[in-house]
Amino acid sequence: MIASRRLAAAMSSLALVAGGMVSAAVIPALPAFADHCDPAGHPEQNQRGQNQQGQNEQGQNQRQGQDQGQGQDQGQGGGALSPVEPTPSPTGTGEGDRRTGQNQRNQQDPGNQQDRQNPQDQRNPQDPRDQQNQQDPRDRQNQQDPRNPGNQQNPQDPQDPDQPEAQPTESEQPRNDRRTRPTPSPTQSQGENDCADLGPFAADFVNIRNVQPGGNLLSNLRSGSRGTFVSQCGTNGNRHNNPDNFIVAPGVSNGAHHLHDYVGNVSTDGFSTDQSLAAAGTTCRFDDRSTYFWPVLRDRKIDANLGDPDGNVGQVLRPRQAIMQFRGNAASRVSAMPRFLRLITGDAKAATNGDANARAAWTCTGFTNRVTTKYPLCPRGSLVVRVLDFPSCWDGQNTDSANHRTHVVFPGQGGGCPQGTRAVPQLRMILTYSVPQGPSYALDAFPEQLHNPVTDHADFANVMPDRLMSFVVNCINRGRRC
Repeated sequence: MIASRRLAAAMSSLALVAGGMVSAAVIPALPAFADHCDPAGHPEQNQRGQNQQGQNEQGQNQRQGQDQGQGQDQGQGGGALSPVEPTPSPTGTGEGDRRTGQNQRNQQDPGNQQDRQNPQDQRNPQDPRDQQNQQDPRDRQNQQDPRNPGNQQNPQDPQDPDQPEAQPTESEQPRNDRRTRPTPSPTQSQGENDCADLGPFAADFVNIRNVQPGGNLLSNLRSGSRGTFVSQCGTNGNRHNNPDNFIVAPGVSNGAHHLHDYVGNVSTDGFSTDQSLAAAGTTCRFDDRSTYFWPVLRDRKIDANLGDPDGNVGQVLRPRQAIMQFRGNAASRVSAMPRFLRLITGDAKAATNGDANARAAWTCTGFTNRVTTKYPLCPRGSLVVRVLDFPSCWDGQNTDSANHRTHVVFPGQGGGCPQGTRAVPQLRMILTYSVPQGPSYALDAFPEQLHNPVTDHADFANVMPDRLMSFVVNCINRGRRC
């Protein structure tokens, strides 16, 4: 009897081992749940993340020095997001009132109120726990800077805050219907699909207080064309999202393999053309039909989007504030952008391509003199900020180029444009978020980029009316804040 039991136990063990081997070879791994993707809970990610970060950290200081040399203020001290002054009408009358039904959402700025229907924004921005937190006395002055708009609504929009947001019209639906089901990236890993493969890693995050102070990235220019113009377009309250990119992958569904947030033009998708953009509505004031878009940020602690074929899991975080600011040049006046000019900034594949085209800049409200290419861990009461500067030295001829970069380049070290180019208004996107505490948020990305923060990027196509562009140029060249 004893011998029989021992024989049975041995056979059972062999069966379990064999079954496990078959499962490992045959059964595909399922997508990781978002609440498993906190790097703090996966120490094995540290070494993997450090190897991935090595090549990116080598150029970080050099890149920050170049950014600061492009006509930006080198002043010390904790910076804050610049408050936006009321914008005068470029016509002196209600230019923005002559809109179609598609544009009725422009009667208010979607960025100035919370979307009552959006479950992603049900977190209370005035959480009593944040008010009870005692901040580091060294940073208290920065955190309480009254110029910091990160925790307040945009003061520009005088419209009724109780007016409901307009929703996309039925005429916009056929364009979306042309889209096929997203396909997985051809470079998606077919091996382990746990968080050690998905990223981000613990090494991708940094406490903002451990970042060395430098010049305030968000300060205004002190020479050249010093004015600014802000196009008020909201924060994507109408939930215009898709994984397309008509600039770098025209006519392709899921060409980006990660979700984009859009403001401005309400029709933008992978099939957009100059003609379709010019005919569509907009969320921006003054009939700015330009399209502005960037990869979404996600709360990785919340189980959402688990079936995504490219591993972009978690709940989308809608920006608390999205500023589309046009700035001048440190060395000269600016000229008008041509209509339908297309621009990109950053490199969505910088984690594997290297940092030659990387333009990621992350910081926290109250700490904007500290800029990093990593995800910042901000203290309670401080919000995460993404700053995305676009190139602004145009070749004077082309609205696009084969690599989408050579027709418009960045200013040189002194802030002036290279010979053979002319300065145009420089677009700066300032995106502000309330994120979960700890290393628990990440960008959407191509799967092989492992949600590395250095891959942050954005896209823009100018569809401003010529009269509005002239107004923008005059504001900037005359040193006004419009």
